[in-house]
Amino acid sequence: MKKQILIVDGYNMIGAWPELVSLKNQDRLEEAREDLLNQLSNYAKYEGLEIIVVFDAQFVPGITQSFSKYQLTVVFTKEDETADSYIERTAGELNTRLTQVTVATSDMAEQWTIFSQGALRTSARELYKAIETTEKAIAGKTADVFFQDYRRNSPWDERQLQKLSKKRDELSQD
Repeated sequence: MKKQILIVDGYNMIGAWPELVSLKNQDRLEEAREDLLNQLSNYAKYEGLEIIVVFDAQFVPGITQSFSKYQLTVVFTKEDETADSYIERTAGELNTRLTQVTVATSDMAEQWTIFSQGALRTSARELYKAIETTEKAIAGKTADVFFQDYRRNSPWDERQLQKLSKKRDELSQD
């Protein structure tokens, strides 16, 4: 199976996801970036993906850097480099026979460039829906673990509990 890498156009997601748009409109761009990274981190861990999040330096001039945060790679492009050009170049370099690159963006021009390099694309809305689905799955698993911990205090295993339940039903019929 190919290694899966997701490259995310950060400001494209911030401009498309409802709660992030709200933060952006309140001039709370740093909080919007943090929220995006947090959601993507949970998604990456649950789905087993490597994620690279790219932000244009135009919103944070002079910060050109790449670092790891929440087990994601976060990149702020150079001042004269757009996130689109960085993503297109990186997708071309990383997409190999052993690696499948998917790019998350709603920019149609960028999507066509990505397709021409053999990478896949997902729109901001599709990624948002995928993350919502993953968050529900995580919540479900968390509830299961909680109840397993609760049952863990019982001296009975699952098979014994089934036998006891069957015996209770038999006795209640008599």
